[in-house]
Formats: sequence, C-alpha cells, structure tokens
Amino acid sequence: MSFTVTNQRNGEQFDTRPGESILDAALRDNRIFPYGCRSGVCGACKCELVSGSVDYGDYEDFALSDDEKAAGKLLICQATPLEDVVIDADEVMTGQNIQIRMLPCRIGRMERLADDVMRLYLTLPKSQEFNFIPGQYIDLLMKDGQRRSFSIASQPQQVREDGLELHIRLVPGGQFTPRVFDGMKERDLLRLEGPFGTYFLQSDVDRPVIMVAGGTGFAPVKGLIEHAMDEDPNYSIHLFWGARDRKDLYLDSLASEWASRYQNFRYTPVLSESSSADWTGATGFAHEAVIAEYDDFSGHDVYASGPPVMVNAVRDHLSKRGMSIESFHFDSFDFAHQD
Repeated sequence: MSFTVTNQRNGEQFDTRPGESILDAALRDNRIFPYGCRSGVCGACKCELVSGSVDYGDYEDFALSDDEKAAGKLLICQATPLEDVVIDADEVMTGQNIQIRMLPCRIGRMERLADDVMRLYLTLPKSQEFNFIPGQYIDLLMKDGQRRSFSIASQPQQVREDGLELHIRLVPGGQFTPRVFDGMKERDLLRLEGPFGTYFLQSDVDRPVIMVAGGTGFAPVKGLIEHAMDEDPNYSIHLFWGARDRKDLYLDSLASEWASRYQNFRYTPVLSESSSADWTGATGFAHEAVIAEYDDFSGHDVYASGPPVMVNAVRDHLSKRGMSIESFHFDSFDFAHQD
C-alpha cells in the first residue's frame, strides 16, 4: 500500500511505494533532502516526524539515539511509512536536473596513487547522459547484489573525455577492494548507480570555507575545490587534509599546486602517525589542527569528509566555537562498509 509524505516545511507532497523508504521515494520524485550514506550510519538525513507512524528500519545507535527517537526524530533513508506521514525537513534546491540512473561502465584507466589507494577512471556509454554535482557519489554494483559507494573526484565536463574519477582505498580481507588492486584491469565491465548525496558546494563566494578531509575523503573535496575555483577563483578556502603518514597524502602535490595557483586557497596537511624525521608540518588529528588555527567559526562554512569519527570530531569541536549546524556539510563514510 502506498502512503503520502507531506513536508511541513514547504507543504510539498510525494507518495511512497510499498516498503519504500521516505528518501528513496523522494529521490524517485526528483526531490533532494540532505542525506549521505543511505544506510543509517551517518545521520545526515535526520529530521522530525510531525505526525503519522513509520517503521524506523535498521540504523546505528550513534546515528539516531533513543532520546532523539523519543523526541520525534527519524532517518528518512531507513524509515518507511505505515500510514500517511508529515515530516519537517529541509529540501535542498540544486537548480539542476539530477536523475539517478543505473549504467554499465568500463575501467578506462587505473593509477596507483599509494600502496593502498587506486585511482580509477570509469568510462560511461557515449549514448547515455550522466549528470552529477561535484562532491556526490556513486554505487558500484557487485554480482551478488551488494553495493560499494565511492565519491566522485572529477568535474562533470571531464567525464566524457576522461571518465568518472574514483579514489579507492584497499581494505585487506574485503570482498571488493582487493579485487581492484589484484585482479581488475582496464576495460573490465562494471555497473554503477547514481549520483547520490548532498555533499556539494553550497557556499557564497563572500563566505570563507574550511574543508577537512580524512584519507580518501580527499576525493569529494577535490571535486568541491575544483568546482569552486572554476566558478570563481576568489573563493576563500582552507583545506586541512588528515592522514596517518606522509605517503598517505597521495595527491599532496595537487593540493600544493592549488595553494600556489589561487591567492585565497590555503593547504594544511596533518599527519597523525608520521614516521618522517624531516616532517615539520602539523601533527595530530585534523580537527586539532583546525581549532589550533581558528578561534571562532561563526563566520565560516565547514565541509568535512572522511570516517565518522573524524567527521563527528569536527562537528563537536567546531560547534563549541561558534559553528552553526546549518553551516556544516559532511560526507561521512565507514571504510568497514566499503570493503
């Protein structure tokens, strides 16, 4: 049985199919609400259930606590209506027609950026159009029906010639990433679905931006930065890239090049376990380097991408120093779910 979802925020309505989550129904209706992982882990799609009842689905306790649930919160990526419901949620207006599509693709090029990081370029069918906003992600579909999500690191105008750029980190013992490093080769056929996510540039050029990336969380940040500089090179952006060791800053030269090319771009690499005796840069965790540099975040927009523990640390520490939740944008992913 289908039910109607009404968004109290703007009065808009859409229908769900039997067993369909609120988020999937919204995306099918070309509506974009804030969301990230689509698996009940990141909490980006959390909003208020004003009336009606839902099956809350499966989710991690840290994404939706019992107290939040009791206070009327839900995760629209997991919740399926049991009757007509009313929610109160922001609806992201992109100004673009972004349709989720399932497409075949081939491995166009492979480049090992580090011992455990591979850059893939996926070639899409020339007869098919694939629109996305820099910072979004795709799912690669495995033969057994499982999915692996990876952020897009390229710009839309680059795809037809170069392909979709992904940065894939090796998870030892995983089902997918070891095959990327040991068995995958150019021209191998894959399937993808996307684009997904609402991690894209939402800042005005006159508002300073802080970006924090952890590990391969650099991939969507690369998309955001290159998009911002294409739009207006006067964007003020300070990138903090956290990694374990120097070798894990797998595109350090590119970030340094941005700092040389753009007057208002700053780059701070941060190492948590540096083994380089000659390293004189920032050490510790990425959020520690950020709060060491800035005292007040009330005038900044902040973008964070990487493991949940890093994203949560950025949110918790910066909000104590004036950052508003409305100014915080994040892409939180767990490497354990991307094997």
